[in-house]
This record gives sequence, structure tokens and C-alpha cells, in this order.
Amino acid sequence: MPTVYDFRGRVAVVTGGAQGIGRAIAERLLRDGATVWLWDRDIALARSTAAELGSTGEAFAVPVDVSDLAEVEAAAAAVDGGRIDILVNNAGISGPNLPTWEYPPAEWARVLAVNLTGTFNCCKAAAPIMVAQNYGRIVNIASIAGKEGNPNACAYSASKAGVIALTKSLGKELAGYDIAVNCVTPVVAKTAIFDQMTKEHIAYMLSKIPRGRFVKIEEIADLVAFCASQECAFTTGAVFDISGGRATY
Repeated sequence: MPTVYDFRGRVAVVTGGAQGIGRAIAERLLRDGATVWLWDRDIALARSTAAELGSTGEAFAVPVDVSDLAEVEAAAAAVDGGRIDILVNNAGISGPNLPTWEYPPAEWARVLAVNLTGTFNCCKAAAPIMVAQNYGRIVNIASIAGKEGNPNACAYSASKAGVIALTKSLGKELAGYDIAVNCVTPVVAKTAIFDQMTKEHIAYMLSKIPRGRFVKIEEIADLVAFCASQECAFTTGAVFDISGGRATY
């Protein structure tokens, strides 16, 4: 039987929750009893997703650009009167696939603004709330690219490496509270992010996975659910690998 975590009475925020990995995570948290807020720039899609997930549990959609700290702080204050038990930083973009010396500076800035600064902004807004509660779980979606670096993906790789380091730093800062901060490092899953990548880059990533397939979004959601659970009470600042054997550390 699938593992069930008790999220009844817990309030969760999932960034980039309208589709793909974020939607799968939201659905898993809802199924186990959480109230879930979807923060997404595509508010029409987020509202549609929230409506579709409504049969599973309470889901709400809020328009949020995670790269904008003011928007993030306003959204955090509005979540159930400012209560957040679980934060899943999933919002991200891949950027173009180009050699580093040909990479447009504007694209570099855009990818880091969403992937890294966006994660920082959400952690900055949620951490004081969790400290006041003396409880919280923060799960950051990093990537195998943050461990190993993918060629022709310098901004994405650097941003996800930054997410890993941010996780470790924040995990130590909040270790004195009942707050766990961890990240997961999946290989790529078949989601809309594929639309931003070249066929060659997709083939390269698949060739590196000993399992011989891409990870399923449901598999990522299952791992995130553990990291978001009360059972994940001692581990913090850790990196949970889900790369199908690609990473050996």
C-alpha cells in the first residue's frame, strides 16, 4: 500500500503548482489531508488546477511571481491568516541550451531570478512564520544539474547548485526549531519544461540515467511528501537524491 502521511490541519504552499511536478506535489499533499495554496504566475491555469483538485481537498490559487519579493510577502501574509506549515519551492525555468560563452546575460539573470532568488524570497517570507509557530517543513526542488552541472545549461545548473547551498545554510539556521529544510535533486521528468529544451539536450540527459528512463512526477511527489511530513523530524539541510542512479553522492 502507498505510504500515507498525516497532513490534516496542515497548510502548504507549492510554488509553480499549476502543472507538472508542482501539481503532482500539490495533489499528493491534498490526498493526505493538507490545505494547499498554489502560487503561480499563470493564474488562469492555477485556478483551473485548483478547481480540478478541489474534489481531493481544499486548494486555492494565487498569482505570484516568486522573483518579486513584495508579491511573495503579500501572498504569504494572505495564506490562512499568515500560517504556513509546509513550503515547497518548485517554481523554476530551464532557460536556453547554449554554451556558456554564447549564453545571453539577460537569460542568465532571468533563470537565476526565478530559480534561486525566487526560492530565497519564499524562504525569507516563510521562515519567520514557521519560527513563530515553532514548526515547519521547507522542501526545495533542486536538480541533478546542481550537483553535476549540465553542459549547455550554465544558468540552470548554477541556479540549482545555489538552491542546494541555500538549503544547507537555512537548514542550519533553523535547526533549533522544529523546522526541517531539505531539498531533492531529481533528474528531469517529462513535463512542460521539455518544451524549453533541445532534443539533443533531452537525449543527453536520458543517456546519463542508469535506470534508462526519466523520473515520474509522482515519484518526486512521494519523496517530497516524506520531506514535508512530521516524520522528517531530525534530518535538515540534506539533499535527497532521485536521479535513477546518475548521482553517486
